[in-house]
Amino acid sequence: MNVKSTIEWLVSDEPQSARQAWLGQLFIGFRAFQQNVLGMTGLGIVLGIIIIAALAPVIAPYAPDAQDLSHRLEPSSAQHWLGTDEFGRDIFSRIIYGTTYTLQFVTLVIVAIAPIGLLIGVTAAYAGGVVDHILMRITDIFLSFPRLILALAFVATLGPGLGNAMIAIVLTAWPPYARVARAEALRIRNSDFISAAKIAGAPPRRIVLGHIVPLCIPTIIVRGSLDMGSIILTAASLGFLGLGAQPPQPEWGAMISAGRQYFLEQWWISTIPGIAICIATIGFNLLGDGLRDVLDPKYR
Repeated sequence: MNVKSTIEWLVSDEPQSARQAWLGQLFIGFRAFQQNVLGMTGLGIVLGIIIIAALAPVIAPYAPDAQDLSHRLEPSSAQHWLGTDEFGRDIFSRIIYGTTYTLQFVTLVIVAIAPIGLLIGVTAAYAGGVVDHILMRITDIFLSFPRLILALAFVATLGPGLGNAMIAIVLTAWPPYARVARAEALRIRNSDFISAAKIAGAPPRRIVLGHIVPLCIPTIIVRGSLDMGSIILTAASLGFLGLGAQPPQPEWGAMISAGRQYFLEQWWISTIPGIAICIATIGFNLLGDGLRDVLDPKYR
């Protein structure tokens, strides 16, 4: 059931008990998630990141690229809470604005790779035969290479930049989603209601998009929430190597790279962005674990 059909069903004249059962199941899942301490902790961290990204111009005391060479490489002070970098830029302000870059990057990558992997996996499972074999062998080829190495190869071909880094990660991150979607679709394909839909004359496109895909979405959501932490690390790694965001963009990985030569004396230039990456990664991982406990029946 997709979003449109769900809304139509909720406002339809079907028995009230059916809608109450659906809403009751949703409420039970929400209460189960509330009882997951680690999941709620991850949700709090992620919501904090979203709020910081939305209010970055209000929270940050300086512009992310504002330079003041008279205060370069200064430690924490009342004027600069987390110190300054080699150009006198406020580290705290750059961390705040870097939250926006990180959140936008992760969101766009997940929005791109989840549908790609979902459609490839479901198509392979439902079609079977030669189509399944070809799609899964292509998936295996991508899975045989470490994601970061493959992303480096794509970025080296496309050229450095935040947009190219995003494309590189999308091209390398979809195979696990295809595998998960295929496994879930294979289980659903043999269900009685799919057989009934075939007997009723439903075309394959309607069966796949109207019945199989919606039932695979919860599994994809769990996979996506668990994958956000690794996407942050991959993006930071590309930025650290100079293949992601380019100066003067306040991207956390690029900030760590810029502070390497000053690490022994001005440790805060690299350490603070590293702490931000750790907090964001832990938050998304904890949220993913909590969603998995609620949405994935195998973990209930």
